Amino acid sequence: MRNIIVFGASGHGSVVLDCIEKEGKYNVIGFVDSFKRKGTKINGYEVLGSEFDLPYLMNRFNLDGGIVAIGDNWTRKLIVDRIIKVVPHFNFVNTIHPKAVVGKDVMMGCGNVFMPGTIINANSIIHDFCIINTNSSLGHDGIMESYSSLAPSVSTGGNLKLGKFSAISLGANIINGIEIGSHTVIGAGSLVVNSFGDELVAYGSPAKVVRKRVVGEPYLYSCKEQQISKEKILKKI
Repeated sequence: MRNIIVFGASGHGSVVLDCIEKEGKYNVIGFVDSFKRKGTKINGYEVLGSEFDLPYLMNRFNLDGGIVAIGDNWTRKLIVDRIIKVVPHFNFVNTIHPKAVVGKDVMMGCGNVFMPGTIINANSIIHDFCIINTNSSLGHDGIMESYSSLAPSVSTGGNLKLGKFSAISLGANIINGIEIGSHTVIGAGSLVVNSFGDELVAYGSPAKVVRKRVVGEPYLYSCKEQQISKEKILKKI
């Protein structure tokens, strides 16, 4: 098996690790994480250093590539950009849990994560660095632009078009033929019956626009924690 590393030793990183182990295509050497002490053990794997240690790690462990296990869409991009700056032609792999179902003629880019119980229906297109989370489904002919995500138990009808960096939150339902712009967040438990544009927060049943959204604004955990992490990342890019 080819040797890879996982970027991000958080809770999301543990779930991505589980997908990789169950899939059985790659041998995980360890984690890379700028915010955890080198040598820390996570799920039995060691934190090997930061992204700046990549050239050394690739040579020492004969690495074939890796995957970025960061749940927040914008922060995931910052980490990807940082990796590419250090190793311009780094190989980003996909991981597909064996209990995920991938339909006929599905096309996908790189760096994607398909969690257990996900269903990607026929003729869908998933670009780069997307997350389709536990028990969520993408309807037929759906399109997910790069760095977009479906949270656990999201259900989408056919012909969804989800823009770059946009997130559909826990348990939302999307009817057929919906288009959602870039950097938009659909709130948990929403029922989406209309299309939405860019940089919006919308939720409810039916979902309605609540306010505008700033590019890169956090949505997975506290603003303060997210901002501190982004500032640390940006200082090192």
